[in-house]
Amino acid sequence: MAPATILRPTRAEIRLSAVRRNLQKLKKTAAPARLLFVVKANAYGHGAVELARLAEREGLVWGFGVSSVEEGLALRGAGVLAPVLVLGSLYPFESFVEAINADLMVTIASLDAARQVAEAARRLGKKAVCHIKLETGMGRIGARRPSVLKIYDELSSSGAVSVAGLYTHLSSADSDPEYTGQQLAFFSETSAELELRGARGLALHAANSCAAVKYPVSRLDMVRCGIAAYGLAEGFEPALALKTKIIFIKNVREGAYVSYDKSFRADRGMKIATIPAGYGDGYLRRFSNKADVLIGGRRCRVLGNVTMDMTMVDVTGVKDASVGSEAVLLGRQGDEEITAAELADLAGTITYEIVTLITSRVPRVYLE
Repeated sequence: MAPATILRPTRAEIRLSAVRRNLQKLKKTAAPARLLFVVKANAYGHGAVELARLAEREGLVWGFGVSSVEEGLALRGAGVLAPVLVLGSLYPFESFVEAINADLMVTIASLDAARQVAEAARRLGKKAVCHIKLETGMGRIGARRPSVLKIYDELSSSGAVSVAGLYTHLSSADSDPEYTGQQLAFFSETSAELELRGARGLALHAANSCAAVKYPVSRLDMVRCGIAAYGLAEGFEPALALKTKIIFIKNVREGAYVSYDKSFRADRGMKIATIPAGYGDGYLRRFSNKADVLIGGRRCRVLGNVTMDMTMVDVTGVKDASVGSEAVLLGRQGDEEITAAELADLAGTITYEIVTLITSRVPRVYLE
């Protein structure tokens, strides 16, 4: 049985006011296009249910994007009523039944999937709603233009499926304007062909957060906002902070080793704090001997290898550091800030991975 009180001091704090402001800014930027708030992977580690409830309650978005039927069902189970689009390619095809029952819109990216969703809808006696995914250069999932036309014909003639949208994924909106332009042109040509075949009122969408800001032409009818909503794109306000408290302090002599594999050796007498956060919480082992932690408003270097549950930090220069002092692994303390971009650079990855890897054992605490 879970304890009624959170005893371990490690936590992720999510400021709802920051998410609200980011969504308001995106909504204004995208207008008149609608916002599809992407809350897959537990809202990039921020908590899908809580943020979806906020966005729906305050009318900040049109609907939500998830990666799987299970993620969509979790939103429905929490009382979220807004449109939900499953952005992943569904398999096994029996999952169409669960999606249709829960009023989830599904992605169709193959003729086989089109036939399966129509059959599932006929069996249930309930119309399915889908968006067709066009492959324009991402190389992941999606149908080529000739297949998209066949898929549309199959679905529209079935009588059991409503085709509500057409979309694609821009692979390089943040790095290659020319390629992005080629993708958008191909998408526009395909949507025009569908219109000639009688398709009317399709929601056309291609833009992620980056494209929506950089390429106004990409906004079309809907923008799929993810990373910017969480404040992890330039010009937006970070919403998540990863915090804990010092649980142990010791003084070590010159020559003492710290952590596994003797990866750090003290070159002088030092004061070292242990904090209860490690790679079991999503704080990567790659931060060993590289990352800083904020304690007492100062940057304190991680010493030795990050372990599963604990990390050691140099607090020699922090006069008031003691057991119970706050330690910020990601976020702001005083005038200093450690950003997800900084940690991503140290780990050789991207900001998405830094926040989505914060594990479920770290409680999310929501603040206004």
